[in-house]
Amino acid sequence: MPEFHRDKNGYDGKYSRKEAEDLDAQDPLRGLRAEFIFPSRRDLKSNVLAKTGSSDLDPGEPSIYLCGNSLGLQPRRTSERVTSHLNAWAAKGVFGHFKGHDDSSLPPFLDIDDVAATKMAPLVGALPSEVAVMETLTANLHLMMSSFYQPNNQKFKIIIEGKAFPSDHYAVESQIRHHGFDPKEAMILVEPQLPQLSTIETSQIISVIDEHASSTALIVLPGIQYYTGQYFDIARITAHAHSHGITIGWDLAHAVGNVDVKLHDWNVDFAVWCNYKYLNSGPGAIAGLFVHDNHGRADIASGNIRPRLSGWWGGDKATRFQMGNRFVPIPGAAGFQVGNPCALAISAVIASLEIFELTSMSEIRDKSVILTSYLEQLLQQEITEDGKESSKSLFTIITPSNSAERGAQLSVRLQPGLLEDVLKVLEDNGVVVDERKPDVIRVAPAPLYNTFTEVWDFVRIFQAACQQARDARVKNGSDAIALGGQDQKGWSLVK
Repeated sequence: MPEFHRDKNGYDGKYSRKEAEDLDAQDPLRGLRAEFIFPSRRDLKSNVLAKTGSSDLDPGEPSIYLCGNSLGLQPRRTSERVTSHLNAWAAKGVFGHFKGHDDSSLPPFLDIDDVAATKMAPLVGALPSEVAVMETLTANLHLMMSSFYQPNNQKFKIIIEGKAFPSDHYAVESQIRHHGFDPKEAMILVEPQLPQLSTIETSQIISVIDEHASSTALIVLPGIQYYTGQYFDIARITAHAHSHGITIGWDLAHAVGNVDVKLHDWNVDFAVWCNYKYLNSGPGAIAGLFVHDNHGRADIASGNIRPRLSGWWGGDKATRFQMGNRFVPIPGAAGFQVGNPCALAISAVIASLEIFELTSMSEIRDKSVILTSYLEQLLQQEITEDGKESSKSLFTIITPSNSAERGAQLSVRLQPGLLEDVLKVLEDNGVVVDERKPDVIRVAPAPLYNTFTEVWDFVRIFQAACQQARDARVKNGSDAIALGGQDQKGWSLVK
C-alpha cells in the first residue's frame, strides 16, 4: 500500500493542512496532548514490546489515534501513580491502608476510592457523595437494578433501546427473568422508526414512555448510543419519565469525559459508566456509578434505607473494622459499594482524573464540538486532491449532524464490501479507528489529545482508502457497489 506523507497542502485550497495547523495553534487545550503516550506507527506493527532495530517507519512518528471511544490512550502519569501505589504496598504492607507518604499524591489505600469519587464528580455534574468508583459497568448496572427495579404485577416493564450495547440488554433481560417475568412482555424495545434510519428521535422515546407508563417500572437508556454516536436528551427524557413517576437510569459509557453532563441538576436517578474510554484509565478499568442524593440518604433511626445488595465496603466507614453484623450504609453512592475496591486499579483512574483537573468539561466540550464539526466538514468535501471523483459518494455519516445531538464520535457507514479494504489502508498508514461490521467505522477525535492536523491527515488517507477500495471492487467485478451505498443488512445485524 502507498504511504500518504503528511507534508502536502490541501486538496484545492479550501481546506489546507496549514489551516489545520493554525487551528491547533489556537487550541487552548493543546498542551494536554503531551500528557498522553501515542502508539508509534512502528510499535503498532511490531510483534514485540521491546524496542527493536531499524525500520522503514520513523520509530518516533505517532499513529493517528482516533479510537478513544473504544480505549483511551495511556496518560504518562499512569505509570507514575501505579508505581507509587506498588511502592507504598511494598514499603508498608497492610499499614498502607492507613498511612500516606509525603512524596506520593496518592492517599492511603483505605481512602483512595473516596478521593477518586471526589475527583470524578465534576465530570458528571454531581456532588462527591453521589459518585462511587467501583466494580465494572455491567456489575454496577445489576447493583442499581437490584435497588431500583422493584416490579409488581401492575408495573413490571423495563424500557430499553432496541440496539442497546449487548451487555446492557443481557443485564436487563436477566433482571426481568430473575423477578419471574417474561422478557417478551416486560422488555419494551425502542427501535428506529424506519429501517433506513439509525437514530431515534426524542419524541419517539417520549411517545413510548407515554404508551407504557402505567406498566413501566424502570427505564434504562444510553447517554450516547455506542453505534451511531447519538447523544440523547438526558434532561428532557428524565423529566418526562419522572412526570409519570418512573425511575430512569443511564448508561454513560460513551458520555462521561466526552460531553458535559449534569446528573444532579437533571435529577437523574442513577447512572453507570466505564472509565477506559474517554477517561483513559486502561483496559477493563474499574468503573463509576452515580446515585442521586434523593436516593442515597439513609435514615437509620426510621429504617428508611433504599433496598440494595449490600457488602461491607458500603457500610459505615467509622465502624467498618469493628466487624459487626448490622449494616449501616454510608450515605450516598458509596453506600452501594459491595467489596473492597482495587486500589491498584483506582490509582490508574486518579492519574487520568488529574489531567481532567487541568481543564473543565465545558472547555473539553467546546473543543470537541469544533473538532468533530471540522472532521464532518472535511469528510463532506466534494473535491479530492487529484481532481478525481469525490469519495463522499462511497459513505454516509449516520451520526446526527447537529452537534448538540452527538459527542466526539462520527459513525461512517461505507458502501457494502468496502470495509476490509478501507481498514487495510488505514492500518498501513498508522490510523487507528474502530469498526462495527458489516460496514461502519467509528471515528472519535478525543479533545484532550487529538488535533485538527490529525483530523486533516486522517480524512486525506480515508478518502484515498475509499477510492482504492472502490477501484479494487470494480476491477474484481464485484457487484457490491451496485447497491448504491444502501445498507441491505446493516442495522438489523448490529447488536
